[in-house]
Amino acid sequence: MSEKNKKGKKFVAAPEYPGGNAALKKFINGNLRYPEEALASQVEGVVHVSYTVTNDGNVEDVVVKKGIGYGCDEEAVRVISLLKYEPAHNRGFRVRSTLRTRIFFRLPAAPAPVIAYSVVKEKEKQKPAGKPAGNNSYEYTITIG
Repeated sequence: MSEKNKKGKKFVAAPEYPGGNAALKKFINGNLRYPEEALASQVEGVVHVSYTVTNDGNVEDVVVKKGIGYGCDEEAVRVISLLKYEPAHNRGFRVRSTLRTRIFFRLPAAPAPVIAYSVVKEKEKQKPAGKPAGNNSYEYTITIG
């Protein structure tokens, strides 16, 4: 068979997330909550998750293949369990597909430092006693307020 004929014939169709990989990443990032224990310990990393998608599009048998601990593994399993795939059309055959996904845990960026300042109006000073004539010094007071 030529390459042209092989491309068009797929016997088993894999399930796809509605909207493709970009929508899958957006869903995961939107529903992912950074665990408090991982935040306190400053833990970052990638959790590798394997799961089975049934012919109906439901996610089952979520297993962490490579985890980082500190509550991140459990959070990855929770988010993957929320997924719902489009059912694959396999000519009436019930096909279960095993998929793998990586979930990235990155610490949130530290907020920019806040600089607080206030302007205090200084009380007016009493004017000094008059100076003798012939002295060419001047005094200015600038008050903002």
